[in-house]
Amino acid sequence: MRRVQRVKRTRRGDFELRLPEQERTILRSLPGQLRELLGGGDSSLLRLFPPAYPEDPELDTEYHRLVRDDLMGQKQAAVEIMESTIDAKRLSEEQLEAWLGSINDLRLVLGTKLEVTEESNQDIPEDHPDVQLYALYFYLGWLQEQVVEALSAG
Repeated sequence: MRRVQRVKRTRRGDFELRLPEQERTILRSLPGQLRELLGGGDSSLLRLFPPAYPEDPELDTEYHRLVRDDLMGQKQAAVEIMESTIDAKRLSEEQLEAWLGSINDLRLVLGTKLEVTEESNQDIPEDHPDVQLYALYFYLGWLQEQVVEALSAG
């Protein structure tokens, strides 16, 4: 069986996106949703900004005071790149790395909302109330793997 390849490095060194329209439609809504979450204080962002010093709340607060704005700026810039290139057929390495960052952030937020653990598997019953969110979570993981493989290739 032939393996589906959604992202492929080209001979020119850029990356071809082979995303069907149905997948692009789903992906179009995600950067805006992530941007909204980044602008708020949603508890699902904890995985994006985990404690650096969990044993020392004072030191952790100081750390976040020093780096959170830079981290937030990087995450927002990645979201903007993904959003502006969602319909592109080709991406530069920098653009694809921004996609990777946004996909990772989306998975972390979604995984937090769904309370996904390392023991979680893909056998979610079809009648589960969050079956579509789980499907999106697993799809994003698969797409993330595709991006990592393309970036690692040749």
